[in-house]
Amino acid sequence: MARRSGSGLIIVHVANRLPTTVWAGCEPPVFVDVPDHRTEVLGLELACADYLSEVPWILVERGGDICHELEEVGREYAADAIVVGSTHGLVGRIFGSVAGRLARRAQRPVVVIP
Repeated sequence: MARRSGSGLIIVHVANRLPTTVWAGCEPPVFVDVPDHRTEVLGLELACADYLSEVPWILVERGGDICHELEEVGREYAADAIVVGSTHGLVGRIFGSVAGRLARRAQRPVVVIP
């Protein structure tokens, strides 16, 4: 899609954040960024991907809530749309899919790839 429309891609990897305290009703948990080497591996894989050779792209790493961070990056880069894959499995059914949450609150179009 990006190649056909002459657009670039902003590829976002939202890294894991883990609580440093357990919430026992006294104080909310504090979150710390955990080094996530998957972003580095992803960057190397993307750099070698033939299908991206004709499309300008950048890789952005963030930490936090996936939906919030995708929307924030979209706002910062004035993205035309947010493209996400559909969520399968138990986690998506319990917490709601990223695509569904984004579609309800995003300020730009959301394209869901099955």
